[in-house]
Amino acid sequence: MLSYDELTSPERELWDAFPEGRCVDLRAGVVAEDRVGGGGRWGAGRTVRAVVIGALLLGANGGRPGAVAALRLAGARISGRLDLAGAQVAYPLWLEDCWFEEGVDLSGASTQSVAIVGSRVPGVEAGLTRVEGRLDLRRSLLEAGSASPLHRRITALSLINAQVSGAVNLGGSRIVAPGEWAVSAGGLVAEGGVYCGDGFVADGEVRFMGAQLPGGLHMRGARLAGPGPRGVVLALDNAVATVLDCSGGFAADGTVRLRGARISDRLTFEGAVLNGPPGGDGPSLVASLTQAVDFDLTLARPPSGAVDLRGAQVSYLHDNEHSWPDLVELDGFVYGAVREEVAGERREAVGGRDAVARRVAWVRRGPCYSPQPYEQLASWYRKAGHDDDARRILLAKQRHRRRTLRPAARVWGCLLDVTVGYGYRPWLAGVWLLALTLLGTLAFGTGSPTAVKRGEGAPFQPLVYTLDLLIPIGGLGQRTAWYWTDDGLQWLAYLLIAFGWLLTTAVVAGVTRTLQKN
Repeated sequence: MLSYDELTSPERELWDAFPEGRCVDLRAGVVAEDRVGGGGRWGAGRTVRAVVIGALLLGANGGRPGAVAALRLAGARISGRLDLAGAQVAYPLWLEDCWFEEGVDLSGASTQSVAIVGSRVPGVEAGLTRVEGRLDLRRSLLEAGSASPLHRRITALSLINAQVSGAVNLGGSRIVAPGEWAVSAGGLVAEGGVYCGDGFVADGEVRFMGAQLPGGLHMRGARLAGPGPRGVVLALDNAVATVLDCSGGFAADGTVRLRGARISDRLTFEGAVLNGPPGGDGPSLVASLTQAVDFDLTLARPPSGAVDLRGAQVSYLHDNEHSWPDLVELDGFVYGAVREEVAGERREAVGGRDAVARRVAWVRRGPCYSPQPYEQLASWYRKAGHDDDARRILLAKQRHRRRTLRPAARVWGCLLDVTVGYGYRPWLAGVWLLALTLLGTLAFGTGSPTAVKRGEGAPFQPLVYTLDLLIPIGGLGQRTAWYWTDDGLQWLAYLLIAFGWLLTTAVVAGVTRTLQKN
């Protein structure tokens, strides 16, 4: 138990100020002397033992009637480890511009608002902590010390399964754990959201796996400068949030992974830079099975690694010329509408040959053939009233599929493509019929056939004879009434019969395929 006589001068000042919630400011008022980076050189006049802070927070000098007790301290060197693990803290804590010799342990504690602002701390352990208020670590430098007792990884800030009734504010802070976990907040519940803007920098993986963030995760302008052990800089697997804002200059030098995340409103990377892991060994964005209403991927420049959207579902997709890398995985990706940014202006994606060609090229950036991305794109164009564009996309799907078939099937596919466009261009059959009819009429008009039975049947008509050869069903009476002694014309007749059967078979197969798909 601490006695008042044992306290140093700054500790007595803090002790006396605590019951009334007054702030003790030990700063010298000189910028060069007050820089937190040099806090290790601060002498006894600016040093407060962590055990004194802990004792006050646990009620060593209770409040006075008519005043609200709180611990408020600025510009201090805090010696020893501030250990409040499992404690019931009834008073708010506010520390500004302080230099900690050792880390802060709040694991399993129940506390009021905690603010460690503009300070240097060798790690904060707050796993399973309940904070009735806010957790404010703005402008602080948090450096990984030793491995957390709750997991084997070295972590600079641990918020595993913590519950914060207010917001978690990391704005302007720098969290350093190179190659490890800078922030480990799996299962975190932050009612007021998490704020990592205003120049936030993390060297190491930032993890919010399974977190529940009704107030959203706001990382506008943040820099995730170094990946964790698996090349990931931000992990939100199965997290639930209203908003994920990674816009306004957000930069990630590793994989951003949102696998299975559910964003009930806006998921935005507007103006972001997704560099992917160093060396290009890994994807830039993994958002497989992610759900969001508004998904904005209008990046500042193309991602260096792949974008994985397999099984994702969004209502609105926003993209621009920088959104897509060379490899995009879209199998199972479902979207309600597409809006593109052109010359800084947002608009509904339009149809037309050029626009469809760009979208087909987008779909073909997948690693292998998959029908679903084509069908999804065609469905969207059809809903938008662009039926011709939808047919172009489905035709492109069949052409892509043909590359995966065996040689015989490829030949048949080429025939379907040339004759009827796989059923999506039935007018091609009419073009072929007209061309072959013209060819036969001109060729047969130069010769004189021999009647099968002299004096019987209709007179020879080159046009009708050609149509009779091309139409395999029924008959016009010309094909059976005349034959050729000229070998060239007789072979032409055989070829026209064969072309007629092939053309009819292709038309039936193509139209049947189209009717079955639609």
